[in-house]
Amino acid sequence: MPKDYLGRILYFLANHWESLLRGAGTTLLIAAVSTLIGCIIGFIVGIIQTIPVNKKDNPFKRFVLFVARGLLVIYVEVFRGTPMMVQAVFIYYGLLYAGIKMTWLFASFLIVSINTGAYMAETVRGGILSIDEGQTEGAKAIGMTHFQTMLYVVLPQALRNILPQIGNNLIINIKDTCVLSVIGVVELFFASKSIAGSYYVYFEPYTITMAMYLIMTVFFSRLLRWMEKRMDGPQSYDLATTDTLAHTSGLYNFPGKGRKK
Repeated sequence: MPKDYLGRILYFLANHWESLLRGAGTTLLIAAVSTLIGCIIGFIVGIIQTIPVNKKDNPFKRFVLFVARGLLVIYVEVFRGTPMMVQAVFIYYGLLYAGIKMTWLFASFLIVSINTGAYMAETVRGGILSIDEGQTEGAKAIGMTHFQTMLYVVLPQALRNILPQIGNNLIINIKDTCVLSVIGVVELFFASKSIAGSYYVYFEPYTITMAMYLIMTVFFSRLLRWMEKRMDGPQSYDLATTDTLAHTSGLYNFPGKGRKK
């Protein structure tokens, strides 16, 4: 093995690129799938937390919502208030102690998803509350139910508002999957740690690892920023020629007819 810094980096890349890429692939798989599942959990929790309740509602509905919201508040506070590494050990070994053995992949999806869902729940709740109440009142005025209002009016607008936070959660999950090494998940950090332990050389392998994490996070941050711009649509709209009032103001030209002098 070379003795200079650059030589060692090239040596590790030449001899262990397969394990590093395999670990990076596992990291991306866990982060992407768990972020998606976490977003679904967050949307469900956020919607339940924003269901309107008044004194005229059925007492059973009010009781169910009261209990559900209480349990969801506990869920959100527990998983936002404790480190993911502790959650991973508690869930994986706790279920193992209870006789439930999970595969490392399923355990990874479960742990990261419920952690992401707790953060997304508050994001979704804030996104829904950020939509002007006039949108909801207008939807109800034309006869839409609460479910239809949320599905067709509020959530599409809230989604655009919370898209940056979804991207942030994906990037955070790419980095935080390294804590899953405590339960034996062979992701990028675990692969790097194995290489470093085999050679008793740490600085060079972790330099490669840091560069790989940086490449992944920068790529996805740019991709998500591009998606945000696509969702924004054109910056300007030519509405005057499609306005019915414009037809009487002389701004509309009928095909085949010249302009009057």
